[in-house]
Amino acid sequence: MTYAGLNAAKLLIDGQLVDAEGGATYDNINPATESSIGVAADASTGDVNAAITAARKAFDETRWSTDTAFRVRCLRQLQDAMAKHADQYKAMATAEVGLPTKMSGSTYDMPVEGLGWVADMLEKYEFTQDFGHGNIEGFGAHRWVEREAYGVVGAITPWNQPTQVNLAKVGPALAAGNTVVLKAAPTTPWCASAMGKLVAEHTDIPPGVFNVITSSANDRGEELITDPRVDLISFTGSTAVGRRIMKLGSETIKKCFLELGGKSANIVFEDADFRTAIGMSTFMVCIHAGQGCATLTRLLLPRSRFEEGVELAAQMLSMMPYGDPLDPNNLMGPLNSERHRDRVEGIVERAKAAGGTPVIGGGRPAHLERGYYFEPTLFADMPEDSDIVRNEIFGPVLVALPFDDEADAIRIANDSIFGLSGAVFSGDHERSKAVARKIRAGTMIVDGGIYYGPDVPFGGYKQSGIGRENGKIGFEEYLQVKALCEPV
Repeated sequence: MTYAGLNAAKLLIDGQLVDAEGGATYDNINPATESSIGVAADASTGDVNAAITAARKAFDETRWSTDTAFRVRCLRQLQDAMAKHADQYKAMATAEVGLPTKMSGSTYDMPVEGLGWVADMLEKYEFTQDFGHGNIEGFGAHRWVEREAYGVVGAITPWNQPTQVNLAKVGPALAAGNTVVLKAAPTTPWCASAMGKLVAEHTDIPPGVFNVITSSANDRGEELITDPRVDLISFTGSTAVGRRIMKLGSETIKKCFLELGGKSANIVFEDADFRTAIGMSTFMVCIHAGQGCATLTRLLLPRSRFEEGVELAAQMLSMMPYGDPLDPNNLMGPLNSERHRDRVEGIVERAKAAGGTPVIGGGRPAHLERGYYFEPTLFADMPEDSDIVRNEIFGPVLVALPFDDEADAIRIANDSIFGLSGAVFSGDHERSKAVARKIRAGTMIVDGGIYYGPDVPFGGYKQSGIGRENGKIGFEEYLQVKALCEPV
């Protein structure tokens, strides 16, 4: 399936598909082949300034923020356009992201359907809440609250699941009445520029309401953060970058909505179905090569059954099909870039140097000479305070840890700067729910349930972020609250 027609090397600024300043471009590399699949527009500081100027003008001078019915219509137009171009879009994402075709349902179909959920919610949403009459010092007043758009949103998105995250930010932000400048990750520009092309050619979204910037430089994102004309930054990415965004945003007291990293624990009790419970972790660290923030990368096993659990995990990892992401049988493709593969490889090599020995994997697969691949890997002999146990790897690397009892399992799960997700498996479902409530994390899998959906809030505790994406709560992240009163 070709994706010709969607991969134009253009920015979307003020309603126009334009070249970057000076016609600058850079190569878009296929991580499965290490070869260029084309070029992307390489935006300059001037391009970012033009996009912000357009977004600011569109918010201040058009009806976008006040005409709810118009926004609903435009969102449905975008959903229809993305649905009609689904096959091309998916092929493009596989080429530039390395996403296995097996993942197209959760990374494309469901997010596109989610736009419909946002539009449906917008049609019914009550932007006004009445607080009735009050009396202070003899003065009567009628009080009410109105929710209104923040203004200009700078959406900075990652490379692991760009279409899903782009839609999770852009849909609610536009629905709330904001204007948006979407800044794509350098290694996945086309997933954003293609959305810009569909907006420009298939929707009535006014010029300047939605703008797309692609660039080989991460600095373009920092220009959004520091510009006082941008009212809110919505970012998904690493915790380290999230810290920098908060620091830069503090200069203008800018709201920073951050969905950051994780090191999620999967607690498997002695009476759990080991194959199902352990399979949840081995599946998650392999699907899309473990490049997911909520991946269950710490496998907590009862000491009494630790060796049995490790052996089963190794067996499952050894059976995971991986390789060419175009092969529908493969669950796992390459890491997204040479730089990221080097990072994952460096973490594993440091663990080896510290005395760790992989139970399985631990390097580049010998049978795949090209592509940024890394073997499914398991460590089971590392101290709790080691780098590979404590820090996010964002690759197909699982770490197994023993626990002594329930209290010890909860301690280990919570002993992390992260708190994005987690899981609990037990033969006693009430026990699983009780333990899940004690884990300081934003999402919890209880005995195998799946929480993902456009209506379910997603986000983390601690250094896994601030705010929630998806659901009514995620929509309201993009709204300000104004209290009003009048005499009675």
